Amino acid sequence: MDLDVAQVRAFVRTAEELHFGRAAATLGISQQALSKRIARLESLLGVPLFLRDGRGVRLTEAGRSFLRPARRTVGAADAAVASVTREERPLRVDVWGHLYAPTRTLAQVAGQAGEWVPGHGRDLPSVTEALLDGGVDVAFGRVHPPLHAGLTHRLVRLEPVDAVLGADHPLASEPSVRPEQLGSGVLWAPGALDRLDFLHRFADRFGVRERAASVNLGLAHFLAGIAEDPRRFSLLPADVPLPEVPDLRSVPLVDPTPLYAWSLLWRTGDVHPGRDRLTAACAAEARRSRWLEYDPARDWLPEPPTPPSPGSTAQVYPASTHRGTRADAPGP
Repeated sequence: MDLDVAQVRAFVRTAEELHFGRAAATLGISQQALSKRIARLESLLGVPLFLRDGRGVRLTEAGRSFLRPARRTVGAADAAVASVTREERPLRVDVWGHLYAPTRTLAQVAGQAGEWVPGHGRDLPSVTEALLDGGVDVAFGRVHPPLHAGLTHRLVRLEPVDAVLGADHPLASEPSVRPEQLGSGVLWAPGALDRLDFLHRFADRFGVRERAASVNLGLAHFLAGIAEDPRRFSLLPADVPLPEVPDLRSVPLVDPTPLYAWSLLWRTGDVHPGRDRLTAACAAEARRSRWLEYDPARDWLPEPPTPPSPGSTAQVYPASTHRGTRADAPGP
């Protein structure tokens, strides 16, 4: 059985988008042409790969089984072409933790990696799957255990976290707040807390017993939910630009300051020149902006930062240095 790479690529892109129109647009073909490629592939394999019904487009069990080797097939075809043409394939970069705006940090350095294209990640498990399948080359977000043994990660940034409160919250007028002062409040989370490792660990560490989940419809909707209740609060990195939400306050956390740890993640053994340039650019920016400053007597992390690997230019800055962007954290 000889597979047509164009058909396999059409399947992979549709599986990522779960929308025939969007998948066709990214491939630069008509939706009718995309549907024909998928139909021919399904005919060749003898099984349906997608379910199309009132709930949209979903992968069948066969489609889910086929996705990982299909991604590898497309990747191998691209690598074969590049070996002859000597053209470097764009670096495929994915992110997760979208409420914390990961592209805000990545945009500061990604341009130094050459041409790159964004992925379609939703959370760490889905991005992990895309990395292992070869669908993306590198990802950016917060890594927490357990992590797949086939992946490598490098700490990039430790970002101070603020408490976000409604204007009627008892602590809203304070210049700063200690995490333990939030223990009597209600932690407002953008989803089930057992899937949000950082917030879950913060609540356990600082005695926040009451926790409530919002439906994640974007940052503005999430923050509006905080402003509705004077007992609610949540946590956001200090540099995340806040939308215009009435009656909202952003207050620095101190003694200790929680840090959100951003990392680059890739499949062990994979090599792409753009990834090497991206990791080097992150290390250079960490030196300039003191992204890796950490003092266990002053700061809190759910787990200690991973030491830089041998030969890495990244480093953890001493406690005596100033944390670069903290003083310029945005207001409400």
